[in-house]
Amino acid sequence: MPLSADSSIAGIYGLNQNAPVIQPFYSCGVSAGFPSPAEDYIEQLLDLNELLIKKPAATFFVRVNGESMTGAGINHNDILIVDRSLEPVSGKIVIAIIDGEFTVKRMLRDDYSCRLVAENPDYPPIEITEESSCEVWGVVTSSIHQF
Repeated sequence: MPLSADSSIAGIYGLNQNAPVIQPFYSCGVSAGFPSPAEDYIEQLLDLNELLIKKPAATFFVRVNGESMTGAGINHNDILIVDRSLEPVSGKIVIAIIDGEFTVKRMLRDDYSCRLVAENPDYPPIEITEESSCEVWGVVTSSIHQF
């Protein structure tokens, strides 16, 4: 399926459940203000799969294309972790297919309407009507952002 420039998804990826990603975890906090003395020991090991992926069978990844969600801290080329098993409730960021095109937006729903809203004022909200073809694929749980 072709992806348009404002579709916000550049790729969809599956999950390799056989490869744990375990790294040292330093329990001391890292100061974002003034430096604090560092501890010289590792308190535990941290498995990134365990931290980021709650339901492996329902999880997939997408790469972001575009700038429509920068206000939510989601940037072009970020990788989003998406859980299909979560309920897409109002206020959550979701991956949806609108009229055949993928997008990532915040879903806002009330008794009278449902909209997919960008987190960038340059992008208008998408009103979901009875005529719209809309399917929510999952709820975004995390974003992987590289500097």
